[in-house]
Amino acid sequence: MSAQRKTKEDRPVLAVCYDFDKTLSPDDMQAQGYIQAVYDGDIPSFWSECNELAEKNEMDSNLAYMYKMVSEARGRILLNKNSLHEYGAKVRLFPGVEEWFERIRAYGEAHGVIVEHYIISSGLKEMIEGTSVARAGAFEKIYASTFMFDDKDVPVWPAQVINYTNKTQFLFRISKGVLDVNDFGVNDYFAPEDIRVPFRNMVYIGDSDTDIPCMKLVNSYGGHSIGVFNNETQDKSKVCKMLNDNRIKYFAPADYSAEGELDKLLMAIIDRTAANEALEERYFACKEAAR
Repeated sequence: MSAQRKTKEDRPVLAVCYDFDKTLSPDDMQAQGYIQAVYDGDIPSFWSECNELAEKNEMDSNLAYMYKMVSEARGRILLNKNSLHEYGAKVRLFPGVEEWFERIRAYGEAHGVIVEHYIISSGLKEMIEGTSVARAGAFEKIYASTFMFDDKDVPVWPAQVINYTNKTQFLFRISKGVLDVNDFGVNDYFAPEDIRVPFRNMVYIGDSDTDIPCMKLVNSYGGHSIGVFNNETQDKSKVCKMLNDNRIKYFAPADYSAEGELDKLLMAIIDRTAANEALEERYFACKEAAR
């Protein structure tokens, strides 16, 4: 069996899945070091040129930004796996993020629920890996766009690109415990009682339209989708629209501090998960007894 497969636990598992940019961090990760190095801080020009490249070539917009990152760095700055990790180390995080993951895990443990944290992002895996929270082991798995590197750790080709529509495949991987991106076992049939993380035990936290397919999928199967907004700008327009369009169930400021709205919401979801799974266990026991 693949090392990236997880089997059903003796306790319920709650998978909390996050977008990254503007969900855990207040800005795009590329705009917190890399763009400043190659574009003299002209962030709008970088994204404008990426969009133009994508439109001109009928190209995925994420492939466009990955191409631009490599091509613009050539002959100007060193771009390799290590430098991407270093850029990631500079990425700012929203208040409370540093302590959030372990605190939520501990609350789940105290209430009989295994809490696992996952990233599903169109950003760069190498940069996310460089963040303080990733280096501290916050995430069970990071699903993000990534480069293939040569023997000198220089990016030479995209290895994985994640956009807003193909994000949903990773929810199925998490649900079945088939975590390796090349494991076709994700298509195997699993009886409902054998599913490691039922969708009702999934939380998806995001900030914008690119998260809608995941939010809609989680909602459709009884899970919990949460929109977050920047507490400094107080711009709730995106989350209000998503709520009115039935894309999310809740919204809260992107403040992950103890006793904050998001903190209380996740703890309530953990409490509900524990109660729901106790009922599910009784249901399957009754079915077994009736055979």
